[in-house]
Amino acid sequence: MSQSPAPVFETADEISAETSVVVILQTAQTGFGPQAAALDAEMSGILSRACSEPAALAESGTCIDLIAPQAVSTKRVIVLALGKAEAVTTLSLARAGGLLAAHLEGKGECAATLVLDPITGVDLSGAEILARVALGMRLRRYRFDMRNRRQGAGADRTLRVKLVGASGPDLIPALARINAIADGVEYARTLVNLPPNHLHPDNFHDHLEPLREAGIDIEMLDAAQLKELGMNALLAVGSGSARPPRVAVLRYRGKGAPAQPLAFVGKGVCFDSGGLCIKGGTQMFDMKADMGGAAAVVGLLIALARQGSPVHVVGVLGIAENMPSGTALKPRDIITTASGQTVEVFDTDAEGRLLLADCLHYAATRFNPSVIVDLATLTYSVTRGLGSIFAGLFSTDDAIASQMIAAGETVGERFWRLPLDRAYDEGLQSPFADLRHHAKDMEDGDAPYAAAFLRHFTEDRPWVHLDIASKELTDTDRPLGRQGATAFGVQMLEEWVQVTRNMS
Repeated sequence: MSQSPAPVFETADEISAETSVVVILQTAQTGFGPQAAALDAEMSGILSRACSEPAALAESGTCIDLIAPQAVSTKRVIVLALGKAEAVTTLSLARAGGLLAAHLEGKGECAATLVLDPITGVDLSGAEILARVALGMRLRRYRFDMRNRRQGAGADRTLRVKLVGASGPDLIPALARINAIADGVEYARTLVNLPPNHLHPDNFHDHLEPLREAGIDIEMLDAAQLKELGMNALLAVGSGSARPPRVAVLRYRGKGAPAQPLAFVGKGVCFDSGGLCIKGGTQMFDMKADMGGAAAVVGLLIALARQGSPVHVVGVLGIAENMPSGTALKPRDIITTASGQTVEVFDTDAEGRLLLADCLHYAATRFNPSVIVDLATLTYSVTRGLGSIFAGLFSTDDAIASQMIAAGETVGERFWRLPLDRAYDEGLQSPFADLRHHAKDMEDGDAPYAAAFLRHFTEDRPWVHLDIASKELTDTDRPLGRQGATAFGVQMLEEWVQVTRNMS
């Protein structure tokens, strides 16, 4: 089993007598609500004594774990700290839920009842509080594992959670959204986690079947069709591989959605060896994840479709392998792109911008989108400039840039806006072609030069370029996910789409 079963969440009116694990959601420096107080009385005040220290509940995600007295039907009671009420956010709740899921797994528990009493000072409904804790639990429980000999491999138990403290009519739609988000995040993670012999241009379409099930139309363009469309830059990127490149076109239009779509373009390089300008070994080890942008677009569309969002969205995925061979792209090749502009190639390891050039032009000219957003694990430069905290954001539209940065802060996927200035075009001048595909000095701020290059293929549409290099994988467990793929960008874009939809 490569992807573990998703937790199941159910609404409940009260704590069942059969419940073995009860989790009390509690903010710091506030007394217990009626349900927690009743349980505390049944346990002879053990809960209140355990939480009496001022710092006991100050750190969001702390689990105070108590074995209930024998006279109490519940076996285990956990107080999940939410921190100070004024500091509670949807993100802090999700992280607390993730830490709770890790704690339950460590204790071997696969069922629990979460209990929420009314909380003063938190500007969120009870349904939203419970749903966001549930989202964190889902994201942390996701496991990708292809081991056949791991203890319990192939038989991971489903976590079943009952939620008490919000009415069903409020909680059900909140859960529908967070489950849709988690579906998208988890599937995007699986795509990135798959090894390159399991996911490649020849079989990428097979891995898109969950989109059809969600009501998303899929169109695959093969190499012959790409040639007819003049997508020679994308074809050149994949010319060294035995597996020819393809483009996947994904379309979702919810009920009541506008005619003009939002377009999302994803870099889907299933493996990037660097081509003839081949990478060193350590640089190549994680290059199965160079399709993280395409995976994020897939995850976003699943998240929107599964919650029935009334939006119109198009996804364009450029799918290829960048490999060295006698037919591979060479430095100093000049390519005529789908836009008709010619590009002089230098470093074949800067292949992503070539692939995106054709896909951006295709999205702009075929679909007439109101906004184009591309996601790509594009440059080492953005990682060197911003480190591990932020991804890079470039945009031709100030309002959209601000909205996306705010959405990223809400969900914990942080972006920093970088310059998109016409002055960078000077470094892209070639005496032989319309454009160089990067500046003469690759160490001279490659990320903004790459963005400046891509802008030439957007047909002056409102456009955002998200350089998510080094955000696609993590080598340690985190509150909202285990080691491996992160699906960075899915949650930010889902939040942005929903917020802007509500604003319109």
